[in-house]
Amino acid sequence: MTQIRETAEAAGKLAQQTDKPVLACFMGEAKVNVGIDILADYGVPNYPFPERAASSFRAMADYRQIRLRPESEYVHFDVDHAATQAVFDRVRSHERLSIGDAEARDILEAYGMRTPESLLAATPAEAVEMAAQIGYPVVLKIASPDILHKTDVGGVKVGLSNAEDVQDAFELMTYRAERYLPEAHLWGCQVQEMAPPGGLEILVGMNRDSQFGPLVTFGIGGIYVEVLKDVTFRVAPFTLRDAENMLKEIRTHALLDGVRGKPPMDKAAIVDTLLRIGQLVQDFPEITELDINPLIVYPKGQGAIAIDMRLILSK
Repeated sequence: MTQIRETAEAAGKLAQQTDKPVLACFMGEAKVNVGIDILADYGVPNYPFPERAASSFRAMADYRQIRLRPESEYVHFDVDHAATQAVFDRVRSHERLSIGDAEARDILEAYGMRTPESLLAATPAEAVEMAAQIGYPVVLKIASPDILHKTDVGGVKVGLSNAEDVQDAFELMTYRAERYLPEAHLWGCQVQEMAPPGGLEILVGMNRDSQFGPLVTFGIGGIYVEVLKDVTFRVAPFTLRDAENMLKEIRTHALLDGVRGKPPMDKAAIVDTLLRIGQLVQDFPEITELDINPLIVYPKGQGAIAIDMRLILSK
């Protein structure tokens, strides 16, 4: 019978004598708890099954290969760092860490990503004037640095086709926002061009992991993202091939190829967006979270548009 305590002590001491990762697999549940505790004291992780330990070793090996890639394998875009930094400086000067749609679009545009034409209206009259300038139909979105999830307050109205609809929507949305969050600072409403029909909603995001760094997310987006949970990840920076593989890894990847008579989507535009987001979060480590949902991708050759977005900065 295995001497649990002695084996764990020996493994822990050996782990301290090498700079290589050491993993353990003590199976037996409560019978091996004393050994697991000893391993933990030495900083050696234990896995209940060897398959999981092997998967962890594989992940570490893959990560090392990523780190060893030559710089020439990565795509670098010509972007406007100064414009992006100016947004961050302005946000921090107001002691804020969250960046909503109205400001985040400036960052995406600085990194070469397409967003809908959008103007900020402080009054219903301004909204009507701007809607006429953009051209009907339009979208109205509540604009506040304190309201990141606009749909929670009824803060989005689409398909507004005349001045009366725009004025009514402005008044209703600002009223609801004031009732929902009285302390919120309201800038007014964004008046935004309607995205053309015929696109597919996808999600592009990022969460910064304390150990691995920026994890860029891709998947099917829109209102069903929480239901489908069909996403894949890559640690930035990643290569063109990595980004292309991300598109193949989601379960619903067939939607990108066109189903039931629909044309294939512009995969190149998605890959381009993923690479630009990867560069953005590498260039600015203070970005801890980023969410573009939806990014509407259109048929091949027609590109993609970032419709709604938010960022969170580190303290």
